[in-house]
Amino acid sequence: MTVPVRTARLDLVPLAVAHAEEMAGVLADPALHAFIGGAPLTPPELRSRYERLVAGSPDPATVWGNWVVRLRAEDRLTGTVQATVTEDGRVAEVAWVIGTEWQGRGIAREAAEGLVALLAQHGARTIVAHVHPDHKASAAVARAAGLTPTDRVEDGEIRWERRPAAG
Repeated sequence: MTVPVRTARLDLVPLAVAHAEEMAGVLADPALHAFIGGAPLTPPELRSRYERLVAGSPDPATVWGNWVVRLRAEDRLTGTVQATVTEDGRVAEVAWVIGTEWQGRGIAREAAEGLVALLAQHGARTIVAHVHPDHKASAAVARAAGLTPTDRVEDGEIRWERRPAAG
């Protein structure tokens, strides 16, 4: 599932532990945690986290997909996208984060669209994201990726979904 994805401007590159050093800088702004909580991780902390993610889910019924987002024109990592795939590949929960320096350039939208397209191509029937009700930029990304808000709120976040058209 974790295969490279190429979009118009981006490469979604399968996560590797070696990405931790550069990504620690990309994700260093505490403002990135305003809606999700926590604080930026140091390079060693991020390396440890990436080791766990690269090892994969301990649950054989769950597949983790994690990618770094590379902006080809600058040859720089700009953020991450991830998917947790369950129910034999039919359901995927997605998330994205783009470093502050690269926000407002459509990178999150393009990366999320590329990820959702990959998941749908591999059989995901329902794609889910959870977005804080005040996070307008993330809601715009979810909408651009084909998700729509539901009336469900989980842990203070609105559940967005993309389901196949009835037919």
